[in-house]
Amino acid sequence: VQPPEKPLQSEEWNKLREDFQSPEIFEEVMLNSMIRCNSPIDVAKSLLTYLAKRNGDIAYNMLVKYLALCVQQGQVSEICDVYDIMKVRFKILESGAYTLLIKGLTNSDQWRMALTLLEELKKITIPSRTCYESCIKAASRHQEMKLAFELYNEMLAKDVVPTLGVLQSFFDFSRGRKGAELQKEIFGILLYLRENQVYPHKTFMRSIKLWFESIPGGNWRGRLTKIKDSGQCPVCNHQLEDSNLTEEEYSNLSERIIKDVIHGTDTFRKTSPQEFEAFQTFVENRPPFDIVIDGLNVSHIKPRKMQCENLFDAVNCLAKENARLLVLGRKHMLVNSSNWKREIMKEMQNKADFFFAENISEDDAFLLYATLRSGKHCKFVTRDFLRDHKACLSDSLTRHLFRKWQLIYHINSKKIYFFSIFFQQPAFHYDCVVQTTGDTWHIPYKDVFEEKYSYQVPRKWLCIHQK
Repeated sequence: VQPPEKPLQSEEWNKLREDFQSPEIFEEVMLNSMIRCNSPIDVAKSLLTYLAKRNGDIAYNMLVKYLALCVQQGQVSEICDVYDIMKVRFKILESGAYTLLIKGLTNSDQWRMALTLLEELKKITIPSRTCYESCIKAASRHQEMKLAFELYNEMLAKDVVPTLGVLQSFFDFSRGRKGAELQKEIFGILLYLRENQVYPHKTFMRSIKLWFESIPGGNWRGRLTKIKDSGQCPVCNHQLEDSNLTEEEYSNLSERIIKDVIHGTDTFRKTSPQEFEAFQTFVENRPPFDIVIDGLNVSHIKPRKMQCENLFDAVNCLAKENARLLVLGRKHMLVNSSNWKREIMKEMQNKADFFFAENISEDDAFLLYATLRSGKHCKFVTRDFLRDHKACLSDSLTRHLFRKWQLIYHINSKKIYFFSIFFQQPAFHYDCVVQTTGDTWHIPYKDVFEEKYSYQVPRKWLCIHQK
């Protein structure tokens, strides 16, 4: 439907409605089309006037669509009018309407009203990232940094993950400003990047550099560099943190994963205690493994190949290194089928140990347990990023160790076919995360922002040191 270019009288709207193939949804389709075409507000208003005359009032969803058009065009007085109407007509609004109102008001001089709406929204649900970030950016724009940080910290406390855009805005709006409290909060953002292994993109990295260099009396200087393989920074000669886990760190991590994740709340949700006990006995009665493979996960690596062939290729490739392999499978793999050929399965069982769990079992706990029990040399193969398990760990130090362990011991199944090369490549001797000594900061960054989680660690660094 093509919306009219100018406001229409009721009779004209009526004629269009009658000619429309589904008159009962005419207004909804028309308003959607107006949003898409960014129609003038007075055209949309004339449709609402027609609706009110015909029905005696305007339905909630129609007001929300009209509100979306007003927000799209930054029509602040109209946004306020719609809110006043909705407040009188409806006891509660749903979160979509709040999101639109907050977004519309934060870009105007009425931005404080958006904070009131955020408080209202909190009574019914946890506000979305968009709502929080709209309010944070509005507060920052008006130089109310204390308020912006309060909202940011509240957001983190509610497990609402911030975008890199809002994190960058803190550096942009704090540039050149004094204050120990402000500096502490900004350093907190850098530590958030470290803890969550977040790599800023180039424009964000530049904002960080400019912020440091603008600190009054700070004498900070930022330089872009590549860290040497030894882990030394060529700019300030500082040695970066070691990527390897010490024996003590490995032992602590192993203990915590077994306690928090494996024996934590979620292990037996998809496996029985009896099955897990049988698996523990199975692992204890065998020599330590070198590589533990998530069989079902790896079997899907090439969609056009038979699942058992994918797994067979992986086992063959990894067995070349004379490694002791454990493949975690499911019982249905033992039933001869188009995807699981009995003779191929038998041949694989000559090259690796297999443990076949029930078809409904969740095998992440098996994977973690077998890898950790085998010792510090043991690696694991899966396409899964184990994010949920990292979240189960109760403190940030253990989560940091878990991430380091993953970087060293996790072989993404896409890399299997280059496994020999993978093992011959020198591993990084330094930890690829934001790090500081107090008078230096080292920040790894990527050229472009990546939404998807990645194990590709950046090779580019920003070195910031005090002159």
